[in-house]
Amino acid sequence: MLWVVFFILGALLIVAEASLFHIFPDVLGRPDLLFIVIVFAAYRFNWASGLIYVYSLGWMMDVVSGIHPGIYPLQNILVFSSLKILTENSPLKENTYQVPLVAFSYFLMQMLTYFLYSMLSPETLPPWSWNRVIQETIILLLATIPVFILLNSLYEFFAKRRVIRRAMKKGIGTNQFR
Repeated sequence: MLWVVFFILGALLIVAEASLFHIFPDVLGRPDLLFIVIVFAAYRFNWASGLIYVYSLGWMMDVVSGIHPGIYPLQNILVFSSLKILTENSPLKENTYQVPLVAFSYFLMQMLTYFLYSMLSPETLPPWSWNRVIQETIILLLATIPVFILLNSLYEFFAKRRVIRRAMKKGIGTNQFR
């Protein structure tokens, strides 16, 4: 149930990013909310379901707006795997590293994506702009905090709901002495 809810959320974000976000002016910025959802999946989902989840979101994004097939799934799997490895069994409290790690991984992924596109089709790339990349990273960093709060409450709501439903099926918490 939890995986399905986040899959629908990811699909809706792909539709919104591909169609609606381009209406807004550039001054406001366009944070990559799908990237935040993928990072959240790296923090909360297990390996198997998380890899399937981020691959399917990358594949859908590739179909909707990909120039070279396979770049988005590769990017999502790299982000998920690297963050999962870095944060698994971390002695630090989650709140201290989650948001800065989102910004750092987004910045590195922007550089890696630009490098891949420069090798695949250098004639179609705009010149590299440090100002644009830093501005997008800061906008994503500011958008991460409220989106993480929303995603975390959504995750906890559906995770708790699943536990309650299992408890009701087993009869835990019911009066057995009637």
